[in-house]
Amino acid sequence: MVAIIDLVFPMITRWCLYTLIPQNAWRMFWTVMICVFAAYIIRSLLNYVMWYWGHSFGVLVESDMRHTLFCHIQKQSFSFFDERRTGALLSRLTTDLFDITEMAHHAPEDIFISTVTIIGALSIMFSIEWHLALVIAIMVPISLFIVLSSRRNMSLTSRKVKESTSHINTEFESALSSFRTAKAFANEEIELEKFDSASNRYRLSKYAFYKAMGLFNSSIEFFLCALTAIIIAVGGALIMRGKMSLVDLITFSLYITTFVSPVRRLAVTMELITSGTAGLRRYNELMSVSPSINDREDAEELKNVKGNVELKDVSFSYSNDNEVIKDISLSIHDGEMLAIVGSSGGGKTTLASLISRFYEASKGNIYIDGHNIKDVTQKSLHECIGIISQDVFLFAGTIEDNIRYGKLDATDEEIIKAAKEAEIYDDIMNMPNGFKTNVGERGVRLSGGQKQRIAIARIFLKNPPILILDEATSALDSVTEYKIQKTFEKLSEHRTSIVIAHRLSTIRHADRIAVINNGVIKEMGTHDELLALGGEYATLVKAQELII
Repeated sequence: MVAIIDLVFPMITRWCLYTLIPQNAWRMFWTVMICVFAAYIIRSLLNYVMWYWGHSFGVLVESDMRHTLFCHIQKQSFSFFDERRTGALLSRLTTDLFDITEMAHHAPEDIFISTVTIIGALSIMFSIEWHLALVIAIMVPISLFIVLSSRRNMSLTSRKVKESTSHINTEFESALSSFRTAKAFANEEIELEKFDSASNRYRLSKYAFYKAMGLFNSSIEFFLCALTAIIIAVGGALIMRGKMSLVDLITFSLYITTFVSPVRRLAVTMELITSGTAGLRRYNELMSVSPSINDREDAEELKNVKGNVELKDVSFSYSNDNEVIKDISLSIHDGEMLAIVGSSGGGKTTLASLISRFYEASKGNIYIDGHNIKDVTQKSLHECIGIISQDVFLFAGTIEDNIRYGKLDATDEEIIKAAKEAEIYDDIMNMPNGFKTNVGERGVRLSGGQKQRIAIARIFLKNPPILILDEATSALDSVTEYKIQKTFEKLSEHRTSIVIAHRLSTIRHADRIAVINNGVIKEMGTHDELLALGGEYATLVKAQELII
């Protein structure tokens, strides 16, 4: 309708100039003008509809694509996040999707309206004066050549801008995350230099993009201005030869205005398409990354878990490097506490990650209650395992929200009970807002011991049959560690517990202790048995006693 209104106006003007004005048909003339005015009111309303519904459509597309991409990222295993930085992923979820949706709702609309307007204008101009219309028709392929030749360069530079945006988001995220560390070491200037370096790369890539866009737009503007001059020149010559009237030249000039607007619109659309296709390419690149660990089609739910864990000839390596775990075979009975000790980098945490199937064993199999973990769904596997690590992650929100994360449908009574079991209830009640106290970003408003006990409360609420404690107290002082150790003992009751520890005093009561070095179990036994053996464990105990 917008295109039709734009095409009809010059024809009405021509009719008025040829018929109504020479005949002094005042009444008909003003009736026509009122109709034209009404048509432009309708045109404005239609433009409002296109802008409102078009952008609403774009928001829906963006929301759906973001949902799809986030779901795809969630399906990825730990190795995916080992290779990518948060800022880069954030750029894919925000900037790239915005450019895609701008293209999605503007490009079809602009191309359709512009195409209808250009073809309609040329058809009408050919019916008025084919000589002059032929000149314009010859100029159209030239404009298309300019558009197509400029598009490739703009597309390349736009992709570089996307990559630079990803880098600057990564540096920004890193700078904000490391703010306290930078302050502590008085290295604010170093962080500023890193950020400025990424910012300069972004600035230079934008310069290249604007250079390509400037060349494109200036070429289009030259073509449009030259077109008007050519029409006046050729039209003037035809008038002087008596082959064309002045009214027809005026009509042609109006159609040139109608013709020029969609060409300019296409120029803007080309910029949107360039940015959108660059974003779409990056979106597809990320969506094409398949998760390294997938559920089998016939995967079953892991239910009624007792907690028997068995590893048979398990090996693992990161990115085809040297093996971190080498042919480990191990059985852990339900309700048993197995402590894993050894030097840093020996494979302790990796072994726990393999049991949780955060990484896939490159060789061998892992069983829980006789079920191969490859044959069960990852969701049901993770539901039966509770993990507390040294680096506790708390969400920005209230204490209540963070504890409830262990069981989303938990009642207030269950949350209070979990807090009491984790020995954090009294601390919470001494806070100004109790369970509604905001913990800040990553729990920054709480002490290390409080964060750890909230994490323990979360696990009490989850109540998993298998528990993994990965150096959960190594960052705490001895007094706090002693208090938390009591809650761990309570938490470990009637559960299969795998405890990774550096402080050997915390695992003396374990049913068995495994010493792992270089990905191999060197020793296995109780605390007393391993001391009597006089091997690596005894050496570790003596070394810690000397330090103390």
